Amino acid sequence: METQAKAAPAAEAAAVVPKKRKRNKISRRENNWRGWLFIGPYAVIFSVFILIPVILAVILSFTNFNAIQFPQFVGFLNYITILTNDAEFMKYVLPNTVIYAVIVGIGGYVLSFILAWALCNLTKPVRTVFALILYSPSMTTGVAMTVLWKVIFSGDQTGLLNSWLMELGVITEPVIWLTDTRFLLPIVIIIGLWSSMGIGFLSMIAGILNTDATLYEAASIDGISNRFQEMIYITIPQMKPQMLFAAVMAIVGAFQNGMITSMLVGNPSPGYASQLMVNHIEDYGFLRYEMGYAAAISVVLLLIVQLFSKGANVLLTDKDPYGKKGAEEEDG
Repeated sequence: METQAKAAPAAEAAAVVPKKRKRNKISRRENNWRGWLFIGPYAVIFSVFILIPVILAVILSFTNFNAIQFPQFVGFLNYITILTNDAEFMKYVLPNTVIYAVIVGIGGYVLSFILAWALCNLTKPVRTVFALILYSPSMTTGVAMTVLWKVIFSGDQTGLLNSWLMELGVITEPVIWLTDTRFLLPIVIIIGLWSSMGIGFLSMIAGILNTDATLYEAASIDGISNRFQEMIYITIPQMKPQMLFAAVMAIVGAFQNGMITSMLVGNPSPGYASQLMVNHIEDYGFLRYEMGYAAAISVVLLLIVQLFSKGANVLLTDKDPYGKKGAEEEDG
């Protein structure tokens, strides 16, 4: 009788277990549906505006498409043409794009960090005003092209740069800046650096301001005595995620920034002197209506951006000191 009495509660407990498991399964299903419900709008927007256009661009890159007739499949002909038959692309467009991206991307990235670090040493009202001033060119590049930079680089005596240089005695007659192939790419690079304080710049400010203040106090006890040492040993290691985000945004922004050339000198630029890959895509896609070839160039640009972004990810991502094998041994 005693054994039967002891077995009864055990049987009841065993009967309860499956019900709990069933409830856990139901709750997990509910959580999955809620998760999909929250991620659904983003997934739809991402698919419509990013994923589907990229897939269509890849498909069109293997076709001959003039935006009127049905696309004709040509295989890798467009990519072979880019590498072997497009003299302007290999001689001007690709070198110009790499030079522009390296100088504006890396230079703008370093400049963003230095300015963000300098602003974070100011009081809040002053920092807010200067951050807004430095960020505003990234939002007003198109207006500034017409109002500011065309006036500065105007090719007559009324142009501000010509007027200043003639008053200083550097030149004796006006220089036609926007048609001289020697100066077009440097001018585009200068404007690109001027407008490079974008969202990455704001993320760096946020990363610096959110650094734990107690780390600086502990570092001063350990012997760090100046701001430069604080920046190297504390600030930069503590804001790796913000720096990675800013690096990716700087790379993407540098490679896709073709508006400066288009609005400043038109498309194509004189002598292809400041022609970038984005301008080349617009030239073939919307001026010559060779959509298949333009799609192939856009795929090449996407691969180049992906390569540079991967490099930034490798440089700025924290590495596991024990490696993958060490982590597996710890789990075991």
